[in-house]
Amino acid sequence: MGLFSFTQEIAMDLGTANTLVTFNGKLVVNEPSVIAIDRRSEKVICCGQEAKLMEGKESPTIKTIHPLRDGVIADFKACELMMNSMIKKAISGKHFFSPSLRMVIGVPSGSTEVELRAVRDSAEHAGGRETYLIYEPMASAIGIGIDVEAPEGNMVVDIGGGSTEIAVISLGGIVTNSSIRVAGNELTADIVEYMGRQHNIKISDRMAERIKISVGSALTELGDDAPDDFIVRGPNRVTALPMEIAVSYQEIAHCLEKTINKIETAILNALEQTPPELYADIVNNGIYLSGGGALLRGIDKRLSEKINITFHVSEEPLLNVAKGTGIVLKDVNHYAYLTQ
Repeated sequence: MGLFSFTQEIAMDLGTANTLVTFNGKLVVNEPSVIAIDRRSEKVICCGQEAKLMEGKESPTIKTIHPLRDGVIADFKACELMMNSMIKKAISGKHFFSPSLRMVIGVPSGSTEVELRAVRDSAEHAGGRETYLIYEPMASAIGIGIDVEAPEGNMVVDIGGGSTEIAVISLGGIVTNSSIRVAGNELTADIVEYMGRQHNIKISDRMAERIKISVGSALTELGDDAPDDFIVRGPNRVTALPMEIAVSYQEIAHCLEKTINKIETAILNALEQTPPELYADIVNNGIYLSGGGALLRGIDKRLSEKINITFHVSEEPLLNVAKGTGIVLKDVNHYAYLTQ
């Protein structure tokens, strides 16, 4: 792709928590889906990791925005600005002018026509001349390395930031799917609520995210894999005096119980709707876990014990959708039937 190429190809996993961009077959952007804007001029100050660092520390002239909520666009203008900024990061310094873009973007399988139109419009305003949308569980399956065109059933559970996508795939199509707005963000909210209720300490979403990464668990017994307690510092909710609390993974496992139960129920509901022949394939092949939620300690073991089917955490679960959209982008003509 040289200086005089008029069309460039971009694959994007537009996620609630993170946005990943593949350019020239390489992952070049992997940043939080956050944008910082000047309140007076409405111009972009920064996006991604830089904007994330500003969150909760903004001055009156700056606002940080999460353009996506529950897997779909919540702020159309902010999403357009964020996509523009992410694309500029991806192709920065490679062109004297803004190229025309061919884009493949991963979207939740439960998206409505209105939500799909919002993504497509944002992409077009960000420079996309050809825009293809592919459902995230299908992109994830391709990224994992599953032969989605084979005459056998495979189930993918993609636990993202804003939504959990569950799909049974066979012969190049999604036979059964379920998309619930319960995922990583709800787990984070559970921790914020628990710390306030149980320990009377006020923490931010960013601190809750750190707790989830450090001692988050789906099981109350992890054996030798158990992490050390995590020290949380913050103000007392009543007195505002500083507090320091040591939090264990067992505590966090208890506080995440309700949300994990919702994901279990959604998986069971999807299995109930699966045709018997495909169900038998899934029992043989196991179920593939993808997305950031797949990194929660013990979630594969817990789900395997609960549902009596082996769950596999895919290699690099955070990157599966981005890899899948990149593969589709390389051969759009072949995969055109999978896109919206």
